[in-house]
Parts: sequence; C-alpha cells; structure tokens
Amino acid sequence: MTTELVVDVKNQVKNALNEVKKRNVENVFFVACGGSSALMYPSKYVFDREAKKIDAHLYSSNEFIHRNHAKLGGQSLVILCSHSGNTPETVEAAKFAKAKGALTVSLTHEVESPLAKASEIVLKYEWGQEANGFTTNYSVLYQLVFGVLKVVEDNDKFEKMERSLENLQAVYEKAASQYHEKAVNFGQQYKDEKIIYTMASGANYGIAYSYAICILMEMQWIHSHAIHAGEYFHGPFEIIDEETPFIILLGLDETRPLEERALAFSKRYGKKLVVLDAKDFEYSGIEEDVKGYIAPLVLNYVLRKYADNLAENRNHPLSKRRYMWKVDY
Repeated sequence: MTTELVVDVKNQVKNALNEVKKRNVENVFFVACGGSSALMYPSKYVFDREAKKIDAHLYSSNEFIHRNHAKLGGQSLVILCSHSGNTPETVEAAKFAKAKGALTVSLTHEVESPLAKASEIVLKYEWGQEANGFTTNYSVLYQLVFGVLKVVEDNDKFEKMERSLENLQAVYEKAASQYHEKAVNFGQQYKDEKIIYTMASGANYGIAYSYAICILMEMQWIHSHAIHAGEYFHGPFEIIDEETPFIILLGLDETRPLEERALAFSKRYGKKLVVLDAKDFEYSGIEEDVKGYIAPLVLNYVLRKYADNLAENRNHPLSKRRYMWKVDY
C-alpha cells in the first residue's frame, strides 16, 4: 500500500469531518446516478442500522432536484459522487443543495471537474487495477460515513472500520483468487445469454443493481434487472425456470435470510444459478463488528472479475458504448 496515498485519503476525510463538526447535521442525502448511486447503497444501509438521530436518504441526482425534499436545508449533509465529475445531473444537484444551505461533499476521481468545483468539499479516490482498496471509492465513502456517525453521534465503529479498510486489498485479492475458476467458467458458460437477472438484499442490493444496469446493460448490452430478494416472492419468482440465468448474492448483514430464502426457492426450479456467498471469503484483518458492511465491497470486487471474463468471452470490451458519451441525451 502506498503510504502517501493512504495518508492523503485520511487527511481528506479528516478535513471533511472538520467541516461537518461546524454544522448541526440532522439528515444526510446520498445523491448520484448509475454506478455512483449504487456505490451509496451500502452506506445508506449503514445509517439505517447505526444512526440514532440522523435521517438518511438516497436519490438519483435529477430526482433529488425535482423532488425538492422538504427537509433539505442548512442542517443537511449532501454526499454526491461522479467518477468523471462531469455527470450533468449530479453537478446540478450539488449546486441545488448548496443553494439550499446544505453542506456538499463530493467524491470523484477528477479534482478539477465541474462537480468538484460545484462542491464545498472534494474527496478524491483512486481507481484502476493498481489502486489499493483503501483509497478507492467504496472505502473513502465508508470512512466519511463512519466518521460522520462518530462526529455527530459518537458512534464507536469509525476506528474499527478504518483499521479494517487498511486490510481490504488483501481480502480482495484472496477472494478473487478463490473465485477465479468460477469467474472464468461464468464467462465461458454465459457468453451467449440474452438476459441475466441479479438478486440481493440489504447492504448487497446496490451491488446487484450496479451489476445489472452498469455491467450487463450498459457495458455488455445484455438484458437484465436487479431483483430485491425480499420482493422476489411478490412477482419476479414467476420468471424462474431451467433456462433463465440468475446471479444471486448472499451477504453477511441482517437481511441474509431474505437472500437464503430466495436462493432455496431458485434451486428448486432453476438450473442456471450463479451464487456468490460472502461466507466463503476470508476476512483476515477485518473486525467482526463491521464484516457485514465489508461483505458488499468484496462481492463487488469479485463480481468485477466475472464481468472481465464475460466481456473477454463475448469479445465485447467493457468500454464499448452505443449511446453514452456519443449522442445527445
């Protein structure tokens, strides 16, 4: 791990928390689009489980503006994200929140981007094959979120999470190695599928959502839909049969029973089931109190390897687009 980058991330988060201390934060809004929005689902789950005073909300950037939440104001912390910092809806959402008196904190890979310039505080994260888990987007957001909980509510998990995240890369690499053969087989076996569903619940739902809309639909042009495991038996389970592929995630948080129930039914009637179980991973250096929160990050990392293999076998690079960044929309 590059010590300089780790120190830089910690200092960025520390500076953000110093600004939070100056405010009487009563609510938090997570605002982004697409994969950046999915990034925030685990953190919203953290607030639902840990916060005693702070309300937390999650909105797609454009709806955040048009909905104009009645509680958005001077006691609000608005956390935004855009990898490029160029997402127009998110840039406008930052301006909108700031005009309402909210404190705006934005995560991005580009510190000179329009989003960075529209926000009061900017947290830069690293990205790519060489990036260490501690300095990437999920980790930086968790450091901010648990820091806010500590500052505002004296929550005791900030240090535990920070220490755990310092060991995240090793957990990532071991999990990816453990699932390597399965990821290779996935690419080979599912390269010709026209539709692949994803399913999860709780802190893991955002991972299923991003895989459906970003990896399968956006990057591979494969029809998909993210199904919440708790909603599976209220309509979607009618679609399961021996020919319909499902990616089913099992996490370590309190909603795991929902995922287990959905998997058990799917095994009765389906055959094309791709199951990633967070219980299979080794969490060396991850503290027990935060394992349920860390699991989605590991699932996401491993699933990316599945995406790489799928793209390779389909001869369809993950960077390929028809419309995004190419036409007006």
